Amino acid sequence: MSDLTKPTVRIGSRKSQLALVQSNHVLDLLTQHYEDKTFHLETMTTIGDEVLDRALSQIGEKSLFTRELEVALEHNKVDLVVHSLKDMPTTLPEGMVIGAILEREDPRDAVLMAPKFSGCTLATLPSGSVVGTSSLRRAAQLKRHFPHLAIQDVRGNLNTRLRKLDDEGTYAALILATAGVKRMNWESRISEYLDTDVSMYAIGQGALGIECRQDDIATRQLLAPFSHANTLLVCVAERAFLRTLEGGCSAPVAVESRLVGDMLYLKGGVWSLDGKQNVTQSLEVELVDIDDVPPAASYTAVVSSSVGNSRLALAEWLGVSLAGKIVSLGGGVILDEAKKETENRNLVAANVRPSK
Repeated sequence: MSDLTKPTVRIGSRKSQLALVQSNHVLDLLTQHYEDKTFHLETMTTIGDEVLDRALSQIGEKSLFTRELEVALEHNKVDLVVHSLKDMPTTLPEGMVIGAILEREDPRDAVLMAPKFSGCTLATLPSGSVVGTSSLRRAAQLKRHFPHLAIQDVRGNLNTRLRKLDDEGTYAALILATAGVKRMNWESRISEYLDTDVSMYAIGQGALGIECRQDDIATRQLLAPFSHANTLLVCVAERAFLRTLEGGCSAPVAVESRLVGDMLYLKGGVWSLDGKQNVTQSLEVELVDIDDVPPAASYTAVVSSSVGNSRLALAEWLGVSLAGKIVSLGGGVILDEAKKETENRNLVAANVRPSK
């Protein structure tokens, strides 16, 4: 069959280099698996790509890196969209689902040092050294563990941030997701990996999520072979945890998870913006197969034809239960105060009188 007669599947992607690397990876997987189809990338820019003069928490959108792609999906301009799962809200627009979650890369955060600080760690950087991150989650945990450092916001795609690190002289180090750094083949620049006792990671960090229309059964079947069962289950638990807490870019929320055999372990935490207050708890559940568990439409917007409904339901329960445990121990108050402080900071940045 010639390419002219093959049906074409359109893949939506952001235009950044990392997004294109990730989307082309998915395109290659699909092309190798389905020789009777042609796969084509459709690229576009999101609000998170365009607004670079403000912190993510100041933009005021829940779908900073996904909305424009989802509009294209809704209007049938693309058939599926590749996202970094950590960028995907835990509640998707009506009619949209995550049709596959690929095997997770290393979810930890990584430290990239400016050349003049080569050989340093965060602990050994001079007092007052500026460390750049775009994440409230990272900033709160770094402030808690490294009070001698100055944590500042840094925006832009990975290429822009690395250029700022190397050329501007402002930043001593950057904190980035290890997965993105590895996908860009910049692993040699990593000076230090932050274990979860220092920096617990973002919900879904390191995994790729592929979004499609819920009623597009053909595309859902197309994606099904690429879902990694263990990654999918831990990410459902993480997303249920975040959705229950109603966190996001406006408050520091982080997790650590693992699936060993049938035991799913989830650790979660919330922090004040200055890192001084936090509540961290853990919970685990044994995943079992129960034949008569009715299927849900989705589990935190995730669908799967290969993982049993009882396992998905138990993973979701774990996230919800851990969130409830943290709220009962005062985590809800910390989150509410963090969100209000973020809102007030945004108002100040916009020259509007903050609320009291």
